[in-house]
Amino acid sequence: MKVIDHLKDAKRTLFSIEILPPLKGKSIQSIFDGIDPLLEFQPSFIDVTYHREEYVYKKREGGYLEKVSIRKRPGTVGICAAIMNRYKIDAVPHIICGGFSKEETENALIDLQFLGIDNVLALRGDSIKTEPGFVPDPDGHHYALDLVQHIDKMNNGIYLEDDVKDMAPTNFCIGIAGYPEKHMEAPNMASDIKFLKMKVDAGAEYIVTQMFFDNKKYFEFVDLCRKNGINVPIIPGLKILTGKKQLTGLPKIFHIDLPEELYENVEKAKDDKEAKEVGIDWCIRQSKELIAKGVPCLHFYTMGLSDSTRRVAKEVF
Repeated sequence: MKVIDHLKDAKRTLFSIEILPPLKGKSIQSIFDGIDPLLEFQPSFIDVTYHREEYVYKKREGGYLEKVSIRKRPGTVGICAAIMNRYKIDAVPHIICGGFSKEETENALIDLQFLGIDNVLALRGDSIKTEPGFVPDPDGHHYALDLVQHIDKMNNGIYLEDDVKDMAPTNFCIGIAGYPEKHMEAPNMASDIKFLKMKVDAGAEYIVTQMFFDNKKYFEFVDLCRKNGINVPIIPGLKILTGKKQLTGLPKIFHIDLPEELYENVEKAKDDKEAKEVGIDWCIRQSKELIAKGVPCLHFYTMGLSDSTRRVAKEVF
């Protein structure tokens, strides 16, 4: 079932989660262990992130260094298939631009179609640590907009090999990311909204936001989207703060603000255990307000850990 259909058919605010693939060499049991405690809340769909390759330099004979590409968290497609087979819950793989040619992207989408996976979240993806900024594959997509357009063409039976006739159309529901506090590379919010609308006009059917800790930022973002003709569902993405280091780590990595009250309460916590309690209480308050305002779904960035999310969900669902 498509995410957009879940949202349209819902009589209440839905519950969904996002998980990380396990590190290379680890079993899928860690994925199941993170999902099982959350089944009682009936997740409508589960997002599975995709992580770009990283490069390391390995010393070879003769003393020279060879640049080697590695993927620390492979398996997104297989994990999505396993989730749907085991739980009968819709899985949403993240499809990114970085590290893939257009042909490789198309082949991955064809594989997903064969597996019966009809939802994707289209993202540009982050730059890798060894590069100063995002560098696309020489024959790959540069922006998430390009990726959305590619998927939409496939949905209309148009593939890269335009000389092949009678191509079967795919049937993907396309989600995209939105940034209540502006994408870090956007010069201003107006330009960010302009490009977001271009992706919706190109075929995206819903938006999932970057994490935020101030609901006012989300409500203002939704209002701005509506004023600019973006009328698709906008799902709030929530992260539960679980440790004192995240006071600096989250703003640095995700370019978000932490409300003063949350910052001060976590800073006063004597240890991470106490800080986690503050984070859980804050997310419960956030969630209750969002549900009261009628948001379509609460999407939790679990990072594969279910305890905090379960405690929040028990209070609000």
